[in-house]
Order: sequence, then C-alpha cells, then structure tokens
Amino acid sequence: MSQLHVDVQPKKQKKLWDINVFALLFVVLAIAVVLTYLLPAGEYGRVEVNGRNVIDPATFQFIEASPVKPLGLVNSVHTGLVEASGVIFFVLIIGGTFGIITATGAIEALIVTLSKLLRNQEKWLIPIMMLFFAAGGSLMGMAEETLPYIAIMIPLAIALGFDAITGAAIVLVGASVGFTSALMNPFTVGVAQGIAELPPFSGMGYRIAVFVVMYIVSTAFILRYASKVKKDRSAGFFGLFEGKSTSELLREDIQLTVRHKWILSLFVLNFGVLVFGVIEYGWYLTELSGLFLLLGIIIGFTGKLSVNHIVDAFMKGAAGLIAGALVIGVARAVVVVLNDGHILDTILYYSAGVLNQLPSTFTALGMLVLQTIISFIVPSGSGMAALTMPIMAPLAELVGVTRQTAVLAYQFGDGISNIFIPTSGYFMAGLALAGIPWTRWMKWIFPLIMMQYAVAAVAVFVAHLIGYGPF
Repeated sequence: MSQLHVDVQPKKQKKLWDINVFALLFVVLAIAVVLTYLLPAGEYGRVEVNGRNVIDPATFQFIEASPVKPLGLVNSVHTGLVEASGVIFFVLIIGGTFGIITATGAIEALIVTLSKLLRNQEKWLIPIMMLFFAAGGSLMGMAEETLPYIAIMIPLAIALGFDAITGAAIVLVGASVGFTSALMNPFTVGVAQGIAELPPFSGMGYRIAVFVVMYIVSTAFILRYASKVKKDRSAGFFGLFEGKSTSELLREDIQLTVRHKWILSLFVLNFGVLVFGVIEYGWYLTELSGLFLLLGIIIGFTGKLSVNHIVDAFMKGAAGLIAGALVIGVARAVVVVLNDGHILDTILYYSAGVLNQLPSTFTALGMLVLQTIISFIVPSGSGMAALTMPIMAPLAELVGVTRQTAVLAYQFGDGISNIFIPTSGYFMAGLALAGIPWTRWMKWIFPLIMMQYAVAAVAVFVAHLIGYGPF
C-alpha cells in the first residue's frame, strides 16, 4: 500500500491569468446592462402549452425601450438570488447532508476500501464512474444531484495517483455527456420534443449512437490526462488538497464496518427513491431537497451521532458550499437584466432572422451555434427549451430541417455548455467544491470542448442529410 503515502507535491504552477468568478459575472452583468441601451426592446407573445408559457413565433413586436439603470445592475443580484433560491437552497441542503455523511466516517472508509481494491487497476475507476454519471444525466437529468459525488471522487482519485481535476471531471464531464445525448432526460429532450410536438423520446436510436461516441471521446481524454498525472504528479492540479499527502486524506487503518455499509446503503437507496420520484411523480427541487434532508437525519442517527453533532455537521457541510450557492444567484442576475430590459426576446428574434438567411445545409449547424450562445444567457436546460424551441421548431420546417434535428441541435448546445459556461450555477458550484479556478479548468478542458463540438457538428450535419425524424 505504498501508494497511499506518496506525497502530493506538485511543482510550482505557472502563473495563470485568473479572475474571481464573482468579478467575472459582474463583468457579464455590466455588459448585459449596456446591451439594454444598445438593442431595441421587443417581445414575443406567449401561449400556454401543457401548462407552460411558450413563445408564439408569429407575435414578435418592438416595444418602448426600457434600459436598465445603473442601480438596476446591483439590484438584479438580489432579484437573481431570490429567483434562483430553489436551486441555491437545494445545493446548501445537499452540502449539509453530505456533511452529516462525512461525520459518520462512512465516506472515508469507503474511499480507503476502494483504493485498496483498485490498487493495481485504478484506471477502471474512470470509465466505470463516467458511465454511471453519463447514464444519470441522460436518463433522469442528474445535474445538481451529482454535486455530493465530487467530494467523494476527488479524494479517491488522488489516493489512486490522479488529481483533483480528474476526480471533478469524472462527475462533471460524465453528467455533461448524458445531457448532450439525453436519451430520456425529461428536463431537456422531454420538454423540447413536447414543445416541438414530437413523439415523447422519439429518435432514441440515433441519440444512443451519439451517446457512445461522446462517452468514448470524453473518457479517452480524461484517461490520457490521468495517465500523465500518474506518471508525473507535478503535472496535476490538486485544488483544496494541494500540498497534502494521500496519507493525510486517507487513513489505512480505517475499516468499512457494518454500520458504514448500512449508511452507504441508505445513500444508494436515496438515489433509487430519487429516480423513482422524478420519473413517476415529477419530483423537482422541493421534493429532492426534502429527500436529502430526511436522508441526512436518518444517516445521522444510524451513525450514532448526537442531535447536536448532526446539526453541527449539517451546518459545516452547508457552509462549504456558500460561495458556490451565491454564484448561482449572481449568474441568474444576468437573465434578470436581459428580461428587465426586454432584450432577451430581441436577441432571439435577430438570431432567428440570421438563421433564416442560411442555406438549409448549414441551418442545422447555425442552430447549434445559436443554442450554444443562448446557453450562456439561459443556462437552464428546460428554460432554454421553453425559450427557443417554439421558434426553432417552426423555423426548421421553413428552411427544410426536421424538427427532430432542431431538438438535437438544442441538446448539443445545452449539454456541452454544462462543462464550461460560468453562468451555469451547478457547474460553478462543483468547481468551488473541488477548489478549481474556472480559468484553470478552462485551460485543461478546452481541447475536449472542441472535440465534443466537432462530434456535435458532424452529428447534426448527418441528421440533416438523413432526414432525422419522424419529422
């Protein structure tokens, strides 16, 4: 077990251009405010479809300008926090629940046990766990739900000779692969196909092929990087764990007890209940928050923690995610400004006009580009579907592209962006949990992003050529 005592002593990292994520978001926010003065205000009419307010593409009209005043820039932050409160408190409750699980010692015992089992075959960790998170994202839209796993995967990755980026990537990139293929994700492909009036989850065969390709490309990229770190620890990045030895992270003498196994079984059972609730009853943040809170309480008593210890552990776990939770609200403030200035619909209207001028062969690719750009403004997958598909679906028919292809372009624009846009709350929360600066992450993941977009472009182009349908 000598591997567990290898020191993590990376050589001094090159100085990177770095900027605090809050400063970055305020720059984006300021740009949004300026745009409310430069772009004309406009709006689409909305109609109710299956309980959702969606855009009526034929109703766009310019309206009286309502630029956001400078004070509106700072006011929008509070509004953004309020509007994103559901996600924010969900993240904090997850952090608190994980704090309780950590306090029982079950996580550390599991990690030590896995590190021993995978001692000579540690590379299997990456493809196996990547497949787990990809399946979760593709079948049930796991996003915020994956955050607890980051705190598990990073110590395990480091213990097996990798680094913090490897551990975080297994979770974040894995889930992104699932969102990109979205075989049955009810929050993305389910919403988008419903608005486009396509049969629910139709065209799955083609998306399975996309899933396989995206999974192979992404897993190979992470494996290649992990192998490099394994050979040269100084090539890695360790975030909050920098300078620590793996023996500090994991103690060899810890055993996985029967009590630990009960706690971990409850943790797994929780996700089984979560999947059932999401699929059968349409559970979302409120129900999932309650489920995790109940899990934390039950696990606390199962682990023989006192009431005070349970509360203290919950508070400590939640406190660790405060920064990431606040990022979610500030990111939402960008959308608040665009909506208050009535230019979000204008941006969409002009973008659709540009697409309408393209040859049909390239319109599908133009949709992919447009959806990617919009994902910066509207990082919510279901929100972007409700915003764009009422326009993209009829536009697709006008320019000779199938509605199913338009949905595919939307999926790619939403899914790939989940691993790099700074306005994505849960993604930034994940980086904060890992202690990885956004700029450092971007330097590492940029080649993979380009490869994924290349795969997406080919997939959309082929979908157009074969008349990917049913219509």
